[in-house]
Amino acid sequence: MSIKTNSYISSAHAALCASVGMLVGVPGLLHISTAAAQAFPTRTIRLVVPSAPGGGTDILARVLANKLTEYLGQQVVVDNRAGAGTTIGIDSVAKSTPDGHTVLVSPSTLALNVWMYAKLPYDAMRDLAPLTQIAAVPNALVVHPSVPVRTVTELVTLAKKQPGEINVGSAGIGTSPHLSLELFKHLAKINLIHVPYKGSGAATIAHLSGEISAQIPSLPTAMGYIRTNRLRVLGVTTAKRSPFLPDVPAIGETVPGYEATQWFGFLTTAGTPQAVLDRLSQEGIRALRAPDVAKHMANEGAEIVASTPAQFTAYIKSETEKWGRVIKAAGIKPQ
Repeated sequence: MSIKTNSYISSAHAALCASVGMLVGVPGLLHISTAAAQAFPTRTIRLVVPSAPGGGTDILARVLANKLTEYLGQQVVVDNRAGAGTTIGIDSVAKSTPDGHTVLVSPSTLALNVWMYAKLPYDAMRDLAPLTQIAAVPNALVVHPSVPVRTVTELVTLAKKQPGEINVGSAGIGTSPHLSLELFKHLAKINLIHVPYKGSGAATIAHLSGEISAQIPSLPTAMGYIRTNRLRVLGVTTAKRSPFLPDVPAIGETVPGYEATQWFGFLTTAGTPQAVLDRLSQEGIRALRAPDVAKHMANEGAEIVASTPAQFTAYIKSETEKWGRVIKAAGIKPQ
C-alpha cells in the first residue's frame, strides 16, 4: 500500500480553509450560525464511544459526559458502538446530522484506521471536526499473575524460549493496544501470538480468567487491576515513566526505541455551525479542567491535554504520519 499522507492531509486542509472562507464571506450564514449556538443544545446529546463498555475510551467518555451534562444543560448520553476496529462508531458520527447533538470520544485508532483498512466508509479529516484532545495515556504491558515473569527482560527471554506459545490479547486489530504489541514484537525480535477481542473490556475479562497471558491496554483500563494485584505490570509504553506509576519502567528502557502513546479525543460531525463547534470545544475544555474531572482522570492514569481544535487537528495529522510509517515497517497489510 503506498503512503500518501501528505497529499491526503493537504487536500483536507485546503477544503477546510475553503469552507471557512465561504462562511466569512457570507454574513447571513454567520448570523444563522450564531443563532444556532445560542439555542444549542435543544435536546439530548449522544456521545458515541466506538468501543465496548469497560475499556479506557468508555471510562474517560463517561467522566466527560457527566460534566458536559452539567455545563450544557442537556443530558449527554453515552452510546457504545463497538466493532471493526472502532470504524463503526466513528462512521456513525461522520454521517450524523451536523448540528452538534452527536459527538464522539475516539481513541487514537482515529489516526490508525486510514492505514489498517483498504477502504474506510469515512474520511476522518474531511468528515469530522476536532474539538479538543482529552488526554494522553501510556499503555501498560501487563501479564496474568500465573506468568512467571516480573520484568520486560524476563518476558522477552521467556518468549524467545517459547516462540509462538505466548498469547497476547488486544482490543482488536488496528487498535492502539494491537499496534503497541506489534511494535514490541518487532523491536524485541520475539514471536508472540496476537489474539484480538471486541474491545479492551472483553480482552481484560479474558486476561483475568487466564485465557491470555498478557496484553498492552491503556493504563486507565488496567489501573484498577494493577492496584488490586489481579494483573502484574511490567512496563509502560511512553518514552518516559508515567507519573502515575513512577516505579514502573518504560518499556523503552529495555527495548531501545520503543514508544507508543495512546490518546483520546473529542470530536463532532464536520459541517456543524462554527459557533456550535466553539461552544462544544469551550465546554469540553472547561469540563476537562474542572478539579473533580482532573482528579478522576489522574486516578485512571490519564494526563489531561485540553488542547485547542487547531492543536488537536495538527496532532491527528502528525500521529497519522507516524503510525503509517510504523505499520509499513511492521509489514501489516490493510484489511
